[in-house]
Amino acid sequence: MNLTLRIWRQAGPDDPGGFSTYRVGDISPDMSFLEMLDTLNETLVLRGEEPVAFDHDCREGICGACGMVIDGQAHGPQPTTTCQLHMRHFEDGATVDVEPWRAAAFPVVKDLVVDRSALDRVIGAGGYITAPTGSAPEAHATPVPKEAADAAFEHAACIGCGACVAACPNGSAMLFTAAKVVHLNLLPQGAPERSSRVRGMVGAMDAEDFGGCTNTGECATACPKGIPLSAISALNREFLRSTLR
Repeated sequence: MNLTLRIWRQAGPDDPGGFSTYRVGDISPDMSFLEMLDTLNETLVLRGEEPVAFDHDCREGICGACGMVIDGQAHGPQPTTTCQLHMRHFEDGATVDVEPWRAAAFPVVKDLVVDRSALDRVIGAGGYITAPTGSAPEAHATPVPKEAADAAFEHAACIGCGACVAACPNGSAMLFTAAKVVHLNLLPQGAPERSSRVRGMVGAMDAEDFGGCTNTGECATACPKGIPLSAISALNREFLRSTLR
């Protein structure tokens, strides 16, 4: 396969940035998108040019680090992470645009790398369960209804990649925050901090540069882990419940 790539290049947060065009040949259809970028970077290094900076880690669709916008879609044309997107989903000879996440809360660090630490600060405001230290309790000591366990597992699948924010026209983090809140609030272990958790995390989300949610649904469409849009409704209910106590 041969592709023409239009990649966003930006030397630093304060630089204007712009698209640069590269032609990449001899691409295997079985390559992942990141492996294709590795091939491009090898060529650039051999030519004495600056390689394209992009985030990656596990390359197994687990860590969420590899986010980028491909042809206007978060993570690209398939419902998966960028590291699991294979080149067979692109037409031979196509021109592909590659950009970083576009959101006020995710400032560009360099090229396709953005600062997603705003999500970490939302987690730090309550996305955990405070537990006393000591020996671990028996696994079945605290029964969890199957319906609650299944729903908690579904929301726990969120990998914090930020695709929901990048896809949202408002740059909202509601789906991300909802997934973390609903996951923990459904479990008995999370019940004692249920109210403080949702207030703290929503407050932290509002304090960052995330936009407001208008229920357009693009977040759930872009989510590579299938977090349902109903999570946002559940978050709103939890927040209202916490203010009425």
